[in-house]
Amino acid sequence: MIDKFGLALLTMFGIGHIKYAPGTVASLICCIFFYPNIVIITISMNFSYFILFFILLLVSSIILINKLSHHFKKKDPKEIVIDEFLGQSIPILFFLYIMNIDFTSDLFFFEEMIKDKALKFRETIIYGGFNHNKLIWILLSFISFRIFDIAKPFPINIIDKKIKSGLGVVLDDIVAGIYASAIVTFLFLF
Repeated sequence: MIDKFGLALLTMFGIGHIKYAPGTVASLICCIFFYPNIVIITISMNFSYFILFFILLLVSSIILINKLSHHFKKKDPKEIVIDEFLGQSIPILFFLYIMNIDFTSDLFFFEEMIKDKALKFRETIIYGGFNHNKLIWILLSFISFRIFDIAKPFPINIIDKKIKSGLGVVLDDIVAGIYASAIVTFLFLF
């Protein structure tokens, strides 16, 4: 019973068995999953719920990959697509973090120039076409994440080749998500 549910979770309930581009479909499902949450969320929404969901999914995915890897022919099979969901979540969660952060707080010891740029960035996202900028962020994060996940630049390629456990399966997508976050943030800043 637990194995069946674990396999269903790892393949995102069958998405991993799609013949063409199951990773891309899983990334798209992630974007579709988060988009209504981003549109509905107000600035006062508690960001910690999303982080808790992400951490629980991350840890359970690593454990399940290690436990159920014998059901697959390869160490990082294309059928396991939960890692794409997790990696695609990174730039979207970063977006939610930006929407919830208070850059004017004394906790941020930024130089004034950086603080001003960060405030401008946040205002552009929130007030400059509220839902329009959210959709652009999600689309750019989807495109950039897929590029990094497929191209596997350094160190993603090293992680993909050297770490063959559940951590390695997930970690290369997490790094691709971090790269995508950096690229999309750069594009919004300039």
